[in-house]
Order: sequence, then C-alpha cells, then structure tokens
Amino acid sequence: MQGQAYSRLGSFGAAASAPPPPSAPVRPGAGAGGASRTPAKAGPARAIPGTAASATAAARAGVAHRGGGGAARRVARAVLATLLRRQAVFLFAPLLYVAAMLLYMGSLPLDAVPRIIARQPPGSVYRSPQLYARLRADMDADNSTGALATVWRHTYKGGTWWPCINNMTNGLPESNGYIYVEANGGLNQQRTSICNAVAIAGFLNATLIIPNFHFHSIWRDPSKFSDIYDKDHFVQRLQNDVRVVDEIPDFMMERFGHNLSNVFNFKIKAWARIQYYKDVVLPKLVEERVIRISPFANRLSFDAPSAVQRLRCLANFEALKFSKPIVSLSETLVSRMRERSAESDGKYISVHLRFEEDMIAFSCCVYDGGDEEKKEMDAAREIGWRGKFTKRGRVIRPGVIRMNGKCPLTPLEVGLMLRGMGFSNKTAIFLASGKIYRAEKNMASLLEMFPLLQTKETLASEEELAPFKNFSSRMAAVDYSVCAQSEVFVTTQGGNFPHFLMGHRRYLYGGHSKTIKPDKRRLVVLFDNPRIGWKALKRHLLNMRAHSDAKGIEMKRPSESIYTFPCPDCMCRLNRTEHSKSKHSR
Repeated sequence: MQGQAYSRLGSFGAAASAPPPPSAPVRPGAGAGGASRTPAKAGPARAIPGTAASATAAARAGVAHRGGGGAARRVARAVLATLLRRQAVFLFAPLLYVAAMLLYMGSLPLDAVPRIIARQPPGSVYRSPQLYARLRADMDADNSTGALATVWRHTYKGGTWWPCINNMTNGLPESNGYIYVEANGGLNQQRTSICNAVAIAGFLNATLIIPNFHFHSIWRDPSKFSDIYDKDHFVQRLQNDVRVVDEIPDFMMERFGHNLSNVFNFKIKAWARIQYYKDVVLPKLVEERVIRISPFANRLSFDAPSAVQRLRCLANFEALKFSKPIVSLSETLVSRMRERSAESDGKYISVHLRFEEDMIAFSCCVYDGGDEEKKEMDAAREIGWRGKFTKRGRVIRPGVIRMNGKCPLTPLEVGLMLRGMGFSNKTAIFLASGKIYRAEKNMASLLEMFPLLQTKETLASEEELAPFKNFSSRMAAVDYSVCAQSEVFVTTQGGNFPHFLMGHRRYLYGGHSKTIKPDKRRLVVLFDNPRIGWKALKRHLLNMRAHSDAKGIEMKRPSESIYTFPCPDCMCRLNRTEHSKSKHSR
C-alpha cells in the first residue's frame, strides 16, 4: 500500500508480515508464461527441473512478438508527429486541388467548357431602344385617351393658394449708398442674382444699380438687362420697396476715376447669411457710399427673415417680366400650340429636354453610339472642362451614374414614359431644348410616338426667330414662357430652368406646379427589364404620374429655394369657407 516503505531485500521470518511490493505494469507479450519478478528470499533457491528451459523459450517468443508490433506503431507515431509539428502542410491541400483542376480544364476544348456570363446590375445599361422595339406593337394598339383631362386630381386639403405679396405704402428713408452686382451664368442663374440683389438692397436700405450681365464663355450671350426683361416695369414695381437706377451718379464716380473696377469689391462666400450683410457689408457701404459685389450668383442663403423673403417674392414673381419682344413671340407660339391641340380643348404638354452634346458629355453617361460616341464625348469634355474629367485618380462609372438617375433622358425614353403615363399619340407636345445631340437619329422615335410635337423652330418662321437666334438667354426666355402656359410640364434632368418654372407655375395655378417629375432611378430599372410587358410598364408609369400629382402642392422647407416653393412665403391659403387673406390685400 502507498505510504509504507518497501525494501527489495527480504528478511528471514518476515515474509508473512511484510506487505507485498506494488504490481509491475503488464507489458505487451507478458502472460502466464512470462517471467515475473518477485522479491528475492534469503537462502539458497531450489531448482525445479525443466523450468529454466521453458522460461527462456517463452521470453524469446515474447520479445519477438513485441518487436514486430512496436516497429509499426513507432513509424505511425513518427509520421503523425511530423504532420502535427508541420501544420502548414495542410494549407497546400487547396492549392494542390486548384492546380489540378486548372490542369484538367486546360486539357479540355473550349467548346466543352460551359460559359458563365454575368449580367450587369439592372438599370446600369442603356437598353431603351430594345424595349421600344419589343413593346411598340402593344403600345400602338393601346387606344387610351383623355389623360390630359384627368392628369391633375390632387387638391390641397386646406384649400387653394393665392398670391398675396402686400405692397409697401410708407416712403423710403434716405439711401445708405449704391450697390452694383454682376449677374453671371445662364438665364435663370442670372434671375437668382437679380432677385437676391433686390432683397439685399432693400434690407440694407441701399439703391440698386440695374444688374450687369456677365458674358459667359459657355452661353456666349451679350444680352443686357433690357434685352431680356422689361426694365421700366421692374423699376416701377419696386418703387415702394427698393430704389433702382440705371447707373451711379457722375459726381460719385469721380472718386473712382469713372472706372467701376476701382470701386471696393466684396468677395462674399456662397450662401452667406443675411446677418453677414448687416454686420460686414453695411458698415462698408455707409463708409464708401458705393460698393461692388462680383461674382454674385448664390451669394445669399435660402433661409432669411420674412421681410427679405417678401422682397425675393416681389422681385421674382411680380417685378421681373420679360421684354415686350419676348412676350409678343411667346404669346404667338402659345396661341399656335393651342390651335394644334384643339382635340384636347387647347391643352398641351411641354417638355424640358436636356439632351444636348455638352449635357451628355458632362454627365459621363454612355448610350448606344459606340466608339464614335465615346470619341465625341471625350472631345466635348476636353473643350468645355479642360482636364476636369481626366485628373489622376478620378474614376468614372457610367453604370453607377445611370442607376443613380443622373443620366439625361433620351428623346426615346421621354416618349416611352409619356405613352406609358396614358398620353395618346394625338397629344400636342412643345419641346423646350437646345440643339439635340444627333437629332436626326435620336428624335425619330419620339416623333413616331408623338407626331404633333413642336418646337419654337417649327412653330415660328425664320423672320420671327431672327432677333433671338444667336442669343441663348432670349431663346430660353421664349421656351420658359411657352412652358409656363402648358397644362402639363415635364422635367427630365433638373437645373435652374425647371426649378424656377415649377415655382412660377405654383404661383400661377393655385399652389400646384402641374409638373411631372419622374423617378429616374425607378425609370432606368423599368426600361432595362427584358421581361416587362406593356401593361405592367404602364401600371408603373401611371403610379409615377400620380406621385407627381400628389407632390404638386408642397410647402417650402428649411434650406429649400423660395423660387421653387413659393408657399407659404409668397402665397396665402384660401379656405373654402373663408378667406385667410384676399387677393385685394395685395
């Protein structure tokens, strides 16, 4: 037992009382015939005849048996130990498998290997021509009519909205000085500058010089203020709110050598708060009596006190009227459009289409023109935006741009959309656009779907257009006026033109913009669906049209433009039972 000493040397007479030694572990091969070790006893041992010989033979047999089995086990253990110590060997197994598969595939002929073709994400590729070819027969068989009469169903629950810009009746205090601004950009960017200049001049009690239009290398229009707007009406409509004059008096310009470039010029950051003008600009104005702000595009934040917003409303919706030549031609074109839409009670659709070469180049979108289109777009980008799109590290992903709804709609896509929204091929359409890229090819499908389509060039004679032909802002003003009078306005790309026009239409039509603004992210997926049928496509597009109707009346939210959302700053709600403000309060 454990805990008791054990001696290998025995003693006489102690065999019975001494505890036995601990058992030795049984080894492989030891059995009944194996030699067992026992403590030696004192005294001579008695030999048993034949026992020694048999024990020796059994011991030899056991050793031989143990030697054969032990060798195999030792080899197995050695191999296993080596693998466990070198676990990295297992990492080579997948590589060996892949290498074997590649060798196998390489031994097969190409026609025996199945081809796996991955389709691009839905909406990332321009496939509208294929969709049109597949659905044209069903589209032509669709005899739906009356969409123009039922397109606008949504009404504002609280009543309609009415213009209500109150006139000032008090006289103006003495002026703090003169403000001269340069309005840069195209027609509607210049319009933003004019309206903001009126608001700032009124807020600072300054005299506003008729804004100068900066000549731009892209628009290349040398038109002056009076070429586009009715200057007399502008001055007269603002006379109770802001002083407006043609130029700075000579006696004041003597200080500057009759050179405006010597006048102190403010470099104001974009979207500056009105408080900045009060804290920084006004003291300098009082000191200098004349200041210049150039450039002036987007130099006033959208959010401002109600008095400033009122002046913006007054300038944009009341004081700025187009010049008499533009108004005269526009009225003529509207009259001709109504004649061509007699079947729909004189109602027509206007579409602002941005599919000019420079617009496509700037968007970096890819259409169906192949290598020739790519060369033309690369050249246009280099001419218009030298080096901007080839900067090191810049990555352009046309598929992602298309899926994000940033690609200009093609004429074909506009036609598909409008036919799907329920407008028949007898609907009269006025197309407001610049020079369409590859017009002969790209306009063919739209004219097939809407043969009554017109532009200012088809409605007016060469003689009528001659005074406007080489002036992009005047031509845009004609488009703007004809679009403002349409029953439905369709915007396809965004920009200042549709944003101002939507606001103007809200001001004219009881707060409702009467504008279709498609969800282009959904549209590109629909047009890229190879399995969609005409009825399913039309169902989606009618829902899109209804969504535009519901969004027709919207209130201005913080950081949104008052020129797009005139409610509630420029308009008042007319309840069905009582007037919150009447038109006579204007």
